[in-house]
Amino acid sequence: MVQNRPPSGRNGPKQRHGSDERPGQPGHRRGGGGNAGNGGGRGEARRAPGAPAGAVWLYGTHAVAAALKNPARLLRRLIITEEAQAALAAECPLPWPIHPEITPREKIDQILGARPGSGIVHQGIALLADQLSAPALLDALKRPGPILVLDQIFDPRNVGALMRTAQAFGACAIVAQDRNAPEETGALAKAASGALETIPLLRITNISRALIVLKSADVWVVGLDGQAQTKLRGESFAGRRVALVLGNEGEGMRRLTRETCDEICALAMPGGMESLNVSAAGAVALYELTKAS
Repeated sequence: MVQNRPPSGRNGPKQRHGSDERPGQPGHRRGGGGNAGNGGGRGEARRAPGAPAGAVWLYGTHAVAAALKNPARLLRRLIITEEAQAALAAECPLPWPIHPEITPREKIDQILGARPGSGIVHQGIALLADQLSAPALLDALKRPGPILVLDQIFDPRNVGALMRTAQAFGACAIVAQDRNAPEETGALAKAASGALETIPLLRITNISRALIVLKSADVWVVGLDGQAQTKLRGESFAGRRVALVLGNEGEGMRRLTRETCDEICALAMPGGMESLNVSAAGAVALYELTKAS
């Protein structure tokens, strides 16, 4: 059963902690936790080699089609192989808002830095566009739905997968820390499969302070931790708006993040698995929260 909000820092034993956050005001700009693993590191370059500052190369049919449909995107250059035009037109009917450049696949590989083992699968389509801007945190709360908070999840593919899941389950926004999360990249956009264009990704300065702002807006903050005794039950949150906090694979939520949560829960996993990848854990948790509506 959900309890009344406890004073900050009164959430039971501290089981995992990493580096503490330093004081700072929650900011915003665009660019797991319980039962959750990160499954990745910080290895991917923050921009493709050919992308200027403030821009990003998006690639893959779904990601590019979604960006072409988004009036908020400032488009710079669309490169596409002759063979890929039909696939893109099926997702985003002609005329496109930018004139395409018919380009050999090898040239697209070169621009994106695609090589064996790079993980870049562009399907013969790439779009250079400005990065999106995001609303302020309180402005984002004007959208309905729960909020997903990511505490030091570094892998852009996991963040992209969580954006796709958040969009599927009607989440309001995703909040990540500015200096400990991937920027907007082609890999993130491809994993998001179009959700990057539809759900805000807010990059804030300090996670624990952002959680305090959410609590002041009457949002109940729930941290996910596989060692917690309380199981996440969606029905328990009926009538409450929830911010779900996911920590990274190695250390889970950091100490200040954990202490700022109203409640710490674990996923119910009767099959006996110890943990899930963070994107899978986020999907299960968001599905569980839909039972509260």
